[in-house]
Amino acid sequence: MLRYCSFALLALGVACDAASPPSVATPPLPPTLFKPAVTAKQLMDEVIEPAANVYWDAVGTISDAHGTVERAPKNNVEWNAVRNAATVVAESGNLLMMDSRARNRDEWMALSRALVDVGERARAVAESRDTKAVFDVGADLYQACVNCHAIYLVGSKATSPP
Repeated sequence: MLRYCSFALLALGVACDAASPPSVATPPLPPTLFKPAVTAKQLMDEVIEPAANVYWDAVGTISDAHGTVERAPKNNVEWNAVRNAATVVAESGNLLMMDSRARNRDEWMALSRALVDVGERARAVAESRDTKAVFDVGADLYQACVNCHAIYLVGSKATSPP
């Protein structure tokens, strides 16, 4: 009888072990796929601001002692430069959302997404070759920059016009 009880307890123990799922070790997180080459400030100074300046300088009116000059792209090369600058601005919003650059998950991300959105609009109007629309979206781009700079950039550059 003792043998029978021991065998029954052993069988019960094996059955309980078989019924519970095997423990699975949590796999390690994959390595970060993205490796930023520059800081957020360097990205601003070396990529975003120069691209935004190309966009802003593409169309407009210049009045001085010599008269008034309307500025607008004149050929495919110049229009492509405006479109390419807008593309850089749009994609740079994504670069600002990378974990190593993102200051937080709320406001920073929303402002970075706004840069992507206005950059996409800027690209579309550059492709349409509509100088008035490029000018108007340039104002929206400027506002997107100021909205972020007013919070995250310390100093007078936050509100100075381009």
